[in-house]
Amino acid sequence: MTRVRVDGYTISLDGYGAGPDQDINNPLGVGGRICTSGWCRARTFQQSVFRKGGGTTGVDDDFAARGFENVGAWILGRNMFSPDRGDWPNPDWKGWWGDNPPYHVPAFVLTHYAHPPIEMEGGTTFHFVTGGIREALERAREAAAGKDVRIGGGASTIRQYLREGLIDELHIAISPILLGRGEPLFEGLDLRALGYECAEFVASEKATHIVLRRGG
Repeated sequence: MTRVRVDGYTISLDGYGAGPDQDINNPLGVGGRICTSGWCRARTFQQSVFRKGGGTTGVDDDFAARGFENVGAWILGRNMFSPDRGDWPNPDWKGWWGDNPPYHVPAFVLTHYAHPPIEMEGGTTFHFVTGGIREALERAREAAAGKDVRIGGGASTIRQYLREGLIDELHIAISPILLGRGEPLFEGLDLRALGYECAEFVASEKATHIVLRRGG
């Protein structure tokens, strides 16, 4: 059965998933250094995402590896793909990750502006969805063919799916830093009323891992 998941979404102690004023030089917003010295040094991230050697093992890497298991499709907010707002000013932009993004399955990008699909190396194809979160989920479920759909973020995208009760499981990693301002993950949400409860709580030296699941 296909589940809808968020895995490894990192927030600051004060609840921000990114800093303000994202641009080409600040993909996580100005001051948004949530992962630079934290749990994102886990081996799975270093090898699969950042394409570097080494990396740490243990609790952080266990959670990172879980996040890539049984994923058949991704859903991404517009700014997880591009720093641009409005219509597409740069038709040559193909995402933050170079020619071989770490998704390796179909990835559905939420946007208000139509864009042709982009086929990348390694099995990733970016599809651009203008019909909203439910259309994106329907297409992602179909593409996943029985595997899970992973929602990659950002904070606004996750909030929209949480508000509609469409996320089955949410793993967040709380990094021990303060951002002060930026993109709040849980703003305006009553998670308890939406049926979510804490299913796991594990701390490492670099992060506190929380898994929320929706009952019923």
